[in-house]
Amino acid sequence: MAASRVTRGRTTTGTIAGFVLRLARESTDRTQVAIAEAMSVDLATWQGWETGRRPLANVKAGVLRHLRHRLLALGAAPEVLRLLDPAMDADRVIAATLQPTERDRHPLADWVHTRDTAHMIAWAVNGVPPPCLAHRRKPGRRGPVAVAPLLPALDRTTFFSRLRDIAECALRAGGDGMLLHRQALYLCSYDRSPEATSWMGHTLHTRRGLISVRGGTSQWATARSTATALARLGDRQPLLDFIANDLAGDDEAETANLNYWAYWLGSIREPQPDDGFMLHGPVNWEPVRLLHGLATGLHQAPTYLDLYAHSLWALLATKPWLPLADPGLTNDLSERVVQLLDHGEGPPRTRRELSSLHDLLREKRT
Repeated sequence: MAASRVTRGRTTTGTIAGFVLRLARESTDRTQVAIAEAMSVDLATWQGWETGRRPLANVKAGVLRHLRHRLLALGAAPEVLRLLDPAMDADRVIAATLQPTERDRHPLADWVHTRDTAHMIAWAVNGVPPPCLAHRRKPGRRGPVAVAPLLPALDRTTFFSRLRDIAECALRAGGDGMLLHRQALYLCSYDRSPEATSWMGHTLHTRRGLISVRGGTSQWATARSTATALARLGDRQPLLDFIANDLAGDDEAETANLNYWAYWLGSIREPQPDDGFMLHGPVNWEPVRLLHGLATGLHQAPTYLDLYAHSLWALLATKPWLPLADPGLTNDLSERVVQLLDHGEGPPRTRRELSSLHDLLREKRT
């Protein structure tokens, strides 16, 4: 089931993936007519894919694979094409929330979603483009054209309302509902309406007791998500408490944290069915890719400065050779750390970890 848009009784599915497909087509500088001809498909079919009326998720796997390869050969931007999968995942999450069925489990209960999927959902509910697309050149278009796969206001309100209900019901289900609860609660933090902010603040603060668990427990991932969601709402202290009490000095927790970052940032490429991978592997993630992702986050996400600083320090403490793998990145990261220290960013613990991180980077540069 793909994401849905309900408008005047009509249901349009596949909105996000269709929008990404449109961006991929535009990156080839071709019109819909030209791309349909190049793809040997009916124009109405192509237009249906772009609008979401014919969801890409319903296209046969072989046809979709050919579509990607052909677009790439025609000059489509690879960074756009790679977003088709997370866009289809986001469509499915939104559709399952807007149009639930009794027989189907919610997709957030069946797999751990990635940052790319979260960014696709945020794009649809807030109109905020993913960072990798934020600065892309916008082609000239005739007439009014949507600049984001934004859901109608009523659908956005319904989505968040049902997502809050899902989070509460999943919590009452106990251990079996923990993954669904954690992920639904995190996505609820994208709703900035006064009602939602009040609900999130109350719900998260009632769960602050979770921010006192150790890395070897099944509740650790929920504690981490609770702390980061509170930071998103402007309450930094729970995240600082989590780092100090549930992360630093706990080898299992440090491993779980790096494993989670590796998955979230694409260094672990295999889909994960639950949070168990954080505690028990996999251990074959790509460390250089993880370093890139964390360094980018240190630049782009000041809300989570404390967690990024600690995680970078932990990564380099575990793999001290990493700065040598990409000297350019190491120089940029070192300059950013110096800037943060010079401006007195962060509480004392974060500044100490930034200073230690700077020392680790400097050792490999000299």
